[in-house]
Amino acid sequence: MTGPDHLSATRTFYDALAVDYADRFHHELSAKPLDRSMLSAFAELVLAAGGGRVADVGCGTGSVTAHLHELGLSAYGIDLSPRMVELAREFSPDLRFEEGTMTAVGQADGSLAGIVAWHSIIHTTDDQLPEVFAEFERLLVPGGHLLLSFQIGDEPVYLARPLGHPVSLDFHRRQPGDVAALLAEAGLPVQARLSREPDDRGMETTPQAFLLARKP
Repeated sequence: MTGPDHLSATRTFYDALAVDYADRFHHELSAKPLDRSMLSAFAELVLAAGGGRVADVGCGTGSVTAHLHELGLSAYGIDLSPRMVELAREFSPDLRFEEGTMTAVGQADGSLAGIVAWHSIIHTTDDQLPEVFAEFERLLVPGGHLLLSFQIGDEPVYLARPLGHPVSLDFHRRQPGDVAALLAEAGLPVQARLSREPDDRGMETTPQAFLLARKP
């Protein structure tokens, strides 16, 4: 996905924030019905196609992984941050969580029925996205589904000392049409998209996008 220095910086960032992140965000999905509607549609489509293993790539503390499991999917989580993986295992001890990156998922070609990347492409630069999407296409079975979520915008945002921690990282915001075009080039045409305004009850400051794609 990225070079070693960037991976190290991202890992350090989320290791430092992990506990505070869990306190603020682990349960936020329960208050976001539109977000849950996209996850529900994704789960229904995966199950209708015969089911199979689903990877939550960039799973953080595992809240989306657990929700996918509740929807009937055989879901497991992957995250770059060892501390996030540790917390995910504490929150959901019956589910599988492991360390990994978006281009080193460690699965064979066509081994996944679905992939969710929930706000996990936001630290990937534009020139690195084709590699990530090519890996997703490789992993999915024919007819497999991909669900992406990300912040809508035109410029990256540099976040320094979040929640008082001495770390910093770039957050990449994108236009849904641009991401959909890259997915199509990777062989993952978008089947549905949703955008919504920021949730004024939380810490969101930008509109949010959700793209549902399918490997033919």
